[in-house]
Amino acid sequence: MSESPGSTDPRPADDSHTHGVSCAQVIAEVWTLLDGECTPQAREQLLAHLELCPGCFEHFGLEKRIKGLLATKCQSEKAPEGLKERLRLEIRRTTIIRGGQ
Repeated sequence: MSESPGSTDPRPADDSHTHGVSCAQVIAEVWTLLDGECTPQAREQLLAHLELCPGCFEHFGLEKRIKGLLATKCQSEKAPEGLKERLRLEIRRTTIIRGGQ
């Protein structure tokens, strides 16, 4: 993933592929990896890409810290199931839009 130092834009300047997975695919699937919701094959490909791509690894680390912070701050609160489903749909829609750019 080609980025300038200090850049926070997760979108790759190129669409480099590592282990058959592009940077755009890794960014689109980072939350499925963090949540353990991807297939074993996808997990293996994503992790292999992350090992060799510093930009994607940095983005993954940021998302992982955000997830940890949310878990810490929202431990005792449970979101209504309707809200969870709306968020899932919006995340999927956003991922599809980003993937098509």
